[in-house]
Amino acid sequence: MRLRLLLALIFLLFNLTLGQSLQLDVKEHKLDNGLTILTLEDHSAPIVSYQVWFKVGSRNERPGITGISHLFEHMMFKGSKNIAPEEHAKLVQANGGVLNAWTSNDNTTYYDNLPSDKLELAIRLEAERQFNLNITAVNLASEREVVKEERRLRTDNSPFGAVIEQLYAAAYTAHPYHWPVVGWMSDLDAITLEDCQSYFKTHYAPNNATVVIVGDFKTDQAVALVKKYYGGMKSQPPGPSVKSVEPPQIGERRVMVHKIAQTPMFFAGYHIPNINHDDMIPLKVLAKILFQGQSSRTYKSLIYDKQIAINVGGGVDEQIDPGLFYVYANAKPEVTAEQVEKELYTELDLIAANAVSDRELEKAKNQLESEFVNGLQSVSSKASQIGYSQTIAGDYRKFFNQGEQIQKVTKEDLLRVAKIYLTEKNRTVAILVPEKPQAES
Repeated sequence: MRLRLLLALIFLLFNLTLGQSLQLDVKEHKLDNGLTILTLEDHSAPIVSYQVWFKVGSRNERPGITGISHLFEHMMFKGSKNIAPEEHAKLVQANGGVLNAWTSNDNTTYYDNLPSDKLELAIRLEAERQFNLNITAVNLASEREVVKEERRLRTDNSPFGAVIEQLYAAAYTAHPYHWPVVGWMSDLDAITLEDCQSYFKTHYAPNNATVVIVGDFKTDQAVALVKKYYGGMKSQPPGPSVKSVEPPQIGERRVMVHKIAQTPMFFAGYHIPNINHDDMIPLKVLAKILFQGQSSRTYKSLIYDKQIAINVGGGVDEQIDPGLFYVYANAKPEVTAEQVEKELYTELDLIAANAVSDRELEKAKNQLESEFVNGLQSVSSKASQIGYSQTIAGDYRKFFNQGEQIQKVTKEDLLRVAKIYLTEKNRTVAILVPEKPQAES
């Protein structure tokens, strides 16, 4: 079994290295109620990944109910008409499976990974909570407090989380990416039962969801089971479209965050296009050259040579709407965030002024292709790649073209995108100013 998987991965990597488009035998089906079903048979192991991708995230919220998408991620485990609270998880785990969920700006996703002979269990459980979820005042009250505590832990009491939140709040003045996925605390307190019922009816409708099934099963049988459990659901009118467009930034924005912390931190974000723009792949290659590993430009400069930072990194947001090219660094205790900021700008300016070497370009391409292939090593990761591409990029087939797109990137492309996007007026900066705990009296 392992040999078969290894040979398949070698074959995929060989094709990608040649810059060819990857082809997987994904089958697409659509129910009358609008539910999209994507299946990929993989008989290398007797397991299956069942995922449900809802095209709803924090971008679909509005002031007053921010955080409601993430709140539903928790509510979905509180039982339904025919399943007791927490029983969904207990049933999956008792049958040798694992499950989880996550919420982002653009999507909410639930998955169950089980032995392949338990596929019907996953389908039944996911359909049950989508069809008959218990949206009650008791469940809202309990999960509201859970999410509020999560916000305190990950944002309010976390220097890193607080700075990230302030960076995006400053970078986006019009678009819903302005608010955090976990929501503002006052909005979490204000969300009503009626808000939840309306939001769920609209955004958890079958015509706003994609079911992805990857693993050891027969497609016809799996689709028949999905029809059996989901066919009775009714489609709903689509929710309000996101019409706000973030205007071009016309000057640097800066925000200072004072929190109890050990070291200064620097963050910057540059506005970039959305996931489907032609510049996205060159920007990803550029980020690899700058930030990937100990041989990257910024690591060698700030950590090895100048020894002013504890860590340094960066990357790109791949989202439905335009995101950020972000950079960050932890300064050493005796170094200011502004010193680290200056050196990072030097590296960004150098890459915008001078062509990268052939070796740097080839290495960055290889890193991206390796990540792509690594995303195909399990049925769960394959399902995630397919679901992400369908939900965020709008078409699962776009996932297959990444190898070809990566190979087409030139040094001239990197210079061009660096000069267009990595500019001062397109930049938002957030700096963490460490404060010491107050002495107890």
